[in-house]
Amino acid sequence: MSATILIIDDDKELCSLLCDFLLLEGFVPSAIHDGHEASIHCKDHSYDAIVLDVMLPGMQGLGLLQQMRQYTTTPILMLTARGEETDRILGLELGADDYLPKPCNPRELAARLRAILRRSQPPGDGKLKNVLAVGKMHINAANRSASFDGLDLRLTSTEFNLLLALLNCAGIVVNKETLSLQALGRSLSAYDRSVDVHISKIRKKLAACGGDDLIVNVRGNGYQFRASTEDI
Repeated sequence: MSATILIIDDDKELCSLLCDFLLLEGFVPSAIHDGHEASIHCKDHSYDAIVLDVMLPGMQGLGLLQQMRQYTTTPILMLTARGEETDRILGLELGADDYLPKPCNPRELAARLRAILRRSQPPGDGKLKNVLAVGKMHINAANRSASFDGLDLRLTSTEFNLLLALLNCAGIVVNKETLSLQALGRSLSAYDRSVDVHISKIRKKLAACGGDDLIVNVRGNGYQFRASTEDI
């Protein structure tokens, strides 16, 4: 079945262009042009991924993102004005999986969506180790759930991918380029803080469950999930 994509953007011409292109690329796209309408709609309808513009009538995109993250972990890609780094960082902090500056290239949008969707699906190879445990940390790749000391972390798709990448290399420093490739499906560009912001979100969720200081920043190298029982 083709992936269903909802585009939330008040630029009707752009939405029409993107929907036409995504349809040709094998997606099933639809669009909503008002933030308040989207807020109501998304509570009763599910999609494989959502493309959300920051600037919307009715309800701003960042507010809508924050609201949606209270009830769904659906992958969300934010559209931000080119050069607006503050919006990008805030969007990631509020739970966006990735961002793309406007005006965006439809082909790049399709590629980003494929990467997000590919990494939000459970592994289909039964040979893969689906359940991974490090101390009180448990992660299940089959149903894409993660818990610490029995408490659900409620991770977004990208947060899950990052934590899984770190757990697979527990005790070893993983550089940001590798984390970006595995979690976002793209190389890390200059001044891109996506990985840092997502890691910060994971650390806050772990801390809320009693898992303080499990992920450490090795300056100039990357991040490490502490593997020893003494550290956990």
